[in-house]
Amino acid sequence: MAFFQKLFHHVNDDTGFKAAPAIETGYFGTVKADPNFNAQNDAAKLKKAIETKGVDEATIIEVLAKRSNAQRQQIKAAYQQSAGKPLADALKKALTSHLEDVVLALLMTPSEYDAFEMKNALKGLGTSENVLSEILGTRTNKEITALKNSFKEVYGEMLEEDIKSDVRGDLETALLALCKATRSEDRNIDDALAKSDAKALFEAGENRIGTVCSVLIDILTNRSEAQLCKIFQYYGQLSKDGLAKDLEGELSGHLEDCLMTLVKAAWNKPAYFAEKLQHAMKGFGTNDDTLIRIIVSRSEIDLLKIMQEYKRMYGKTLQEAVQNETKGDYEKILLVLCGSQ
Repeated sequence: MAFFQKLFHHVNDDTGFKAAPAIETGYFGTVKADPNFNAQNDAAKLKKAIETKGVDEATIIEVLAKRSNAQRQQIKAAYQQSAGKPLADALKKALTSHLEDVVLALLMTPSEYDAFEMKNALKGLGTSENVLSEILGTRTNKEITALKNSFKEVYGEMLEEDIKSDVRGDLETALLALCKATRSEDRNIDDALAKSDAKALFEAGENRIGTVCSVLIDILTNRSEAQLCKIFQYYGQLSKDGLAKDLEGELSGHLEDCLMTLVKAAWNKPAYFAEKLQHAMKGFGTNDDTLIRIIVSRSEIDLLKIMQEYKRMYGKTLQEAVQNETKGDYEKILLVLCGSQ
């Protein structure tokens, strides 16, 4: 099924991609700062938990999953000062498997964690293009700039250069455009521009497929999310399946995944992440990297909204899905990060 056909087929389906509600104010994370926080006390608790025979995983989970990221950075500094070694190194030795992965993710700043995930997606044999698209396609300009700075600081390389080395063609063009962190974030909609862009997309569909890709990439990587929603509404008035027919079988694979990320994130970012979580957990086996990345990276941004969308789209809570797919301390720390049901 082609690009826009997929989009418009699901836009207002009860279990599909409903447009997100108007701008809401408030805090939609599940992890909140501890009001009685004391970095030195937490560092001491962690030191004792690590050195306990058999390791006290419950205390490690209780401390790290119930503190904000800013508080965890203070705990790291306090631990370094009192123990004389990095907290991350001590936890690496004490923990194993996916619990270790979650804990180490929690210890990084948001930009360091994004950089870490991008580096993992780019290194070794093969590239995890979907991870590159997910991160660059859903972060704000400020977050992308911070990610690039952390990437340079931690790995001594420019993110753009790494992408150029590993990715080719239209996907490279789209990812590098997003890397610029210059995409409009204006919430005001330019109605005339939306009509013009919709017409450009429609007319591009009547020409060769190369034109379609360049027009799509230009519009999707430059317009604000609010503007994109208006563009797709106007496009729907022009043709419900004209472009879809032109793109049938032409736009696929990693480029389609990247562009669909931009479209879905514009319509409803929490629903996009809910769908990603479902795909990570359905079928045989679990994509733990995706599960951890989304829960950790969105826990202080919009995980509450993601959980609401997950329940609406799949008829069960995210916690229920996590319980079915994970076990032990790994399950416990993810459930704590999801908050109460």
